[in-house]
Amino acid sequence: MRGISVTSTLALLLGGAAFAQAPGSPPEHQPDPQPIYRVTVVSRTLQAVNYAHRSGPTPIDLNGTVLLPHAKGVAIVENKRGGTSIDAKIDHFEAPTKFGTEYLTYVLWAITPEGRPKNLGEVLVDGSDKAHINVTTELQAFGLIITAEPYYAVTAPSDVVVLENVVRPDTIGMRELVTARYDLMPRGGYVLNVRPAALTLPESRKLSYDQYEAVLELYQAENAVQIARSIGADQFAPEAFNKAVALLDQARQTNAGTGDSHMVVSLARESAQTAEDARVIAVKHREQEQQREAQRARDQGRIQMERHAERAEAQVAQAAEQEADAERAAADAERAAGERQRQEAEESRREAEQLAQSPLPPPPVTGEPIARAKYELSGDQRRNRAELLAGLNSMLVTRDTPRGLVVTVTDPYFESESSDVLRPAATERLMRIAAMLKAHPDLVVRVEGFTDDRQRGDICERRTEAVRTMLVRYGVAPNSIQILSYGSSRPLESNASASGREQNRRVEIVVAGQSIGDMALWDRTYSLKR
Repeated sequence: MRGISVTSTLALLLGGAAFAQAPGSPPEHQPDPQPIYRVTVVSRTLQAVNYAHRSGPTPIDLNGTVLLPHAKGVAIVENKRGGTSIDAKIDHFEAPTKFGTEYLTYVLWAITPEGRPKNLGEVLVDGSDKAHINVTTELQAFGLIITAEPYYAVTAPSDVVVLENVVRPDTIGMRELVTARYDLMPRGGYVLNVRPAALTLPESRKLSYDQYEAVLELYQAENAVQIARSIGADQFAPEAFNKAVALLDQARQTNAGTGDSHMVVSLARESAQTAEDARVIAVKHREQEQQREAQRARDQGRIQMERHAERAEAQVAQAAEQEADAERAAADAERAAGERQRQEAEESRREAEQLAQSPLPPPPVTGEPIARAKYELSGDQRRNRAELLAGLNSMLVTRDTPRGLVVTVTDPYFESESSDVLRPAATERLMRIAAMLKAHPDLVVRVEGFTDDRQRGDICERRTEAVRTMLVRYGVAPNSIQILSYGSSRPLESNASASGREQNRRVEIVVAGQSIGDMALWDRTYSLKR
């Protein structure tokens, strides 16, 4: 048998036998420049052939792709009882290590029209760049491709497609297109990072083909074991992985001891196949673990969302309860204030009626009497004043003063302490006050505005104008109303407290005129001693 030089071939094989880095660790060197292998060689339009049942042998060409353009071959395909045989021969078949040191062999694949790949077997290159493979498959309709692989037992093709079938005019069978895109294994799924310093090259010597095949299978098994370890097969599939390691150790010991190449090949191929099984199991278990982690994350997110929703609902319920409590408190306060106002109005009405009906007391006799003031109220004036005082006081708090009847629009009757917008309750009361004033056309009205010491701007003027506008709207003659703004110059209470400031923020409506006189009902005249 023809010998094979170990210096050119085995040195490349050793690249695939180097160690794999731990998962997640960065590569320790930049890979050597490689051919452009990412070219899409096999497309969705790969032709598959449905070989007629027991129709006899038929040829089909195998042409090299852009990665191996000089390679070419022919396959004789025959559908027999129980399966389909494929006898393929290829010429100008270069070593697979030209595509990267991780590629140690070639694999023939059958691709169904639906896109499912099936490993048909390893294609070995001999010393004269030729290859021959004779295999059988249960498939009847398929296309053929050959890919470079790190070991023979891979279960999915890499993207290093070097040959593909081409239907000849004399090919017997029905053509079908591979319409489904089959998943080609991206480069990297079987790639190991290698330190050049870790490579130890043997001395140049000749090997028999059996020895060469044993060394090749040994390094393929080492590739398979290290690739399986790199994706966690020792963790996710320990039983199968440990078996692969044990078989690899036996193959190494046999190669170093008896040198029985047939036993080395047998042990190495079983190790590679077991390592591939461990890799597939690890991938599946890792995906399942990732799915469980994702499900746990989704469950945790759902639980957190439910907790957030519960907290939000509790906050909404609490806010609604607080709002209801505030509304009840405001309603209670409004009822209490209304009751106090009604009582005050009733007391003022009774006092006014008593004052209107009681005669004036005689002047004291301690000295010479003098004439009463010319502004002393007549009986009609006292009656009109008392009736108007009672009516105004039933609407808003009203005082009988020497200036006239003073109606106070307090701060709560506005939307806020910085607003000039009257609340609906104030509008209703001012409408009724305007109706009372219309009954006495001779009366004059002064609308006076006051603020606390903290209000700024023209709020005083705007509030007095708002009250005047409301009175005019409901019937009071515009020329009978005068507006004045005193600001914070005339406080009723100290501005040191919030309640004092609230009382100082007010608008007063001063009503005076001939029909109600110019003297308060409670006022009296007396003789003065000279």
